[in-house]
Amino acid sequence: MKLSGGRRIAGLVIAAVLGAAGVGVAALEAPSFEASSFVAAPSSAPTGEVAVAQGLGPIALKNATATGATPAATREIVSFILRGRNLFNLESAVEGGHSPDMTVAQFAARYGQTAAAITALQSYLSKYGIATSVYPDGLDVTASGTAAQFDSALSVQQQQYKVPATPARNGLATIAAQQVHGTTQNPYLPASLGPSVLAILGLTNYAPFSTDLIHTPKGVIAANSVTPSSTYTGNLTPADFAKNYDLAPVYTSGITGQGQTIGVVTLAGFDPNAAYYFWNTVLRMTPKQQNRITVYNIDNGPGAPSEAAGSAESDLDVEQSGALAPGARVTVYQAPNSDSGYADAFFAAASQNLADTVSSSWGESETLLQASAVTGGAAPAYAQAFDEAFLELAAQGQSTFVAAGDAGAYDASGDIGTTNLSVNDPDDSPFVTSVGGTTLSGTITADVRGATVKATIGAQRTWGWDWLWPDYAKFGYSTEASFAAAVVAGGGGGYSSFEPVPLYQETLAQQGAANPGSYSAVQYLTPTGYGTVDGLYLPTQWTFATAPAVQHGEGTGRGLPDLAVDADPFTGYLLYDPLAAPALQGGWGGTSFGAPQLNGAAALIDQVAGHRTGLWNPAIYGFAMSARSPFTPLSAQGRSNDNLYYTGTPGQVFNPGSGLGYPNLDKLAGDFG
Repeated sequence: MKLSGGRRIAGLVIAAVLGAAGVGVAALEAPSFEASSFVAAPSSAPTGEVAVAQGLGPIALKNATATGATPAATREIVSFILRGRNLFNLESAVEGGHSPDMTVAQFAARYGQTAAAITALQSYLSKYGIATSVYPDGLDVTASGTAAQFDSALSVQQQQYKVPATPARNGLATIAAQQVHGTTQNPYLPASLGPSVLAILGLTNYAPFSTDLIHTPKGVIAANSVTPSSTYTGNLTPADFAKNYDLAPVYTSGITGQGQTIGVVTLAGFDPNAAYYFWNTVLRMTPKQQNRITVYNIDNGPGAPSEAAGSAESDLDVEQSGALAPGARVTVYQAPNSDSGYADAFFAAASQNLADTVSSSWGESETLLQASAVTGGAAPAYAQAFDEAFLELAAQGQSTFVAAGDAGAYDASGDIGTTNLSVNDPDDSPFVTSVGGTTLSGTITADVRGATVKATIGAQRTWGWDWLWPDYAKFGYSTEASFAAAVVAGGGGGYSSFEPVPLYQETLAQQGAANPGSYSAVQYLTPTGYGTVDGLYLPTQWTFATAPAVQHGEGTGRGLPDLAVDADPFTGYLLYDPLAAPALQGGWGGTSFGAPQLNGAAALIDQVAGHRTGLWNPAIYGFAMSARSPFTPLSAQGRSNDNLYYTGTPGQVFNPGSGLGYPNLDKLAGDFG
């Protein structure tokens, strides 16, 4: 999708004081408040004002019950994402592999909003008593005030809402019911200010994002083992990742990430002691690494670590990335789980420009964004806001890795309850490397309520739990169809409905190696039971086929993921989570692991290359077409290599189940070097 001659992209400014030395939590002073709410547009625009795109408020509150007006004195933080200038040429350059390695000041001067536009917005908000901060990149302005002040400034009326609890799933705890504020109205700004503002985020403090972390199904006993064995029981460590993906020669040459900084963006509280314990006590890393971690609170932070909020995700992101690059420093950007918090965290990473490589493992489905647009939100502008942050990271030479999701080709099955094909956001951005999932080859065994589950995976394959479904009875299900519908798990992948085909994939398309082009699929689950879901006509049920034939289709839009690594919990990893019982558990997986693992590997590769490698995608798509490709494409076709829908196509280096395949990181380091 193009916007004003360019791809959908947004921009805002916030002059941030990014002070924080040493270990512990440092305040990121620029944007430092609580998310706010959004409202349904009035029947007619206020005189002289124009509607501005908002975030996920309307869709987030779809099942909530309003209980009255938000108290006037409620403190809120709202982010005004500004439209970047002259972005089309920069997009083309970055997608073509010509990253300019700009400074933040250079980026702001060329692509940020004008000083006049920023000052005008600040002056307008100040009339209502709202304080503002501007990020150095000129793309993000955070504002702090009360609900009454924002209601007046933006012509909305915020309400209090009761949001029902979210049931437990895939080994994760139930998300408790929430009391939040928000609005289903569109915010308004004076017509003179509206054109410079892409989106207003944070008019609700509802937590819309989920982690891409998944556990083996309930009842699996062996998955809690912490003793390595000859068979997979989900007890791997970062050292196993290094072995499986050929990092040993890199370490042998003395590369450990010295002089590099890893950035982690997360939406749940993080305690550095968890990572230090994992590195020093569980892994027995030597020498012991201390004082490596700096934590920045974005928009006042997400609060204390909490199991229900997803702090296990924060723990594993730092544990995995920091273990793989033991000589690197780690910078954690922790933000509230809100649309403004998530966007601000990426803008903070870009505006600081400290992290050489960044990862995140939180997201939602594109279908949720489409529904948001129908119910009064701003799907295109909302996604563009993240694209702007990612584009800045790429322009400054910072690499970004985002998890592709854990529901296979059906990412929307979890967050909106539809059975249509969907990919994850924000890894759909062309300016990040989307990380999918595989299942390792070998023998998998597990004890399920006294019964043995055993499977042999002949070769590393695209992750999809169709290999597990035949054991339905051992998990307490009466039919394979019911088990399949309940356990929809696999590496996220497919084609974006928002993002067009980027230049680096167009190049492969011209050679018949990527989209838009033919793909192969095995349709175990056929969407059915259509009806209106949040304003969209969508399927809500499945019919099941035990042995589907291979089908072929034509894909449009950006293909996801870009590459894949082990994510199946049965061939998965140990996770140290001090809030859990026991604190050290096996059987964890998901693309949540792959993104931070590649984040750590990228720090090593940057050290090998002697410079930042920036957005990987233009380079790795070129490497994949070389005679000495650093990737093993998962091009086998059929039911032994799929993400519950997309499978491989012989002769093609890309498939929308696992991208270019899995990497040989030693070769990749050589190619980048």
